[in-house]
Amino acid sequence: MIPLTAGFEPGVLLATLSIMAVAGYLHTVSGFGLGMIVMGAAGGLGVASVPVLAAVVSLVTLVNSAVALPGGWRRLDKRRVAALAVGIIPFIGLGVWALSWLNATFAGVLTLLLGVMVLYGGISIGLRPHPRERVSAAWTFTLSGALTGLCGGLFGVPGPPVIYHCYRQPLPLETIRLLLILCFAITSGVRTLFVAVQGGLTMDVWHLAFWAAPVVGLATWLGRRCPPPCTAKTMRQVAMLALIGLGLAIVIKSVVSLASS
Repeated sequence: MIPLTAGFEPGVLLATLSIMAVAGYLHTVSGFGLGMIVMGAAGGLGVASVPVLAAVVSLVTLVNSAVALPGGWRRLDKRRVAALAVGIIPFIGLGVWALSWLNATFAGVLTLLLGVMVLYGGISIGLRPHPRERVSAAWTFTLSGALTGLCGGLFGVPGPPVIYHCYRQPLPLETIRLLLILCFAITSGVRTLFVAVQGGLTMDVWHLAFWAAPVVGLATWLGRRCPPPCTAKTMRQVAMLALIGLGLAIVIKSVVSLASS
């Protein structure tokens, strides 16, 4: 039987689920944001340890992808998907190992790296990559997949490298959105397997995921059925400002904490 508050204070749990709902909706309508927003906001609040939050983000990303992808993935070029997967899979293991080592040895540095990652994610969203005249070679997708796997392994956040690379491609925005969601699904699925083998799917992870999964699933469904009345440009600006603010807050908090220790 899952405890009503899943081992968390009711107010903290409600705030965390609200963050996940917003993140799930934004992720569905834009193709990015779930992991970075959850890790930035919930991580900054200290709701749970970074490894627990990263594991939960991976699990709920799978829920988001399962609701957002049906029917759409068939339109994607299998060669691009395969190239991304070749880069993602081996580097996820490296990222998960680095997370375990940093959490056990340099927890303060780990939080600082999380803040830098979220800040970089916000800045990268704000950049306006000019689309290339031709779709990039397969090896460039593999390289961005490797960077994505490393980021995903560390924090469950496979965002900035692949987002920037995909938005440079002369492809329809819907294709880019679906490609990103599928990429995040691959990253989350493989990462969850690595963490499970290491024994990292603890009761804290399952408790929080138990409540987060239906919330993210509902937010994803709303994103598909009721997209926002604003433009994609506006959505990117909102996500950019939110992530930059979260990243700066975590970085400043971490630097102060490290300086005083």
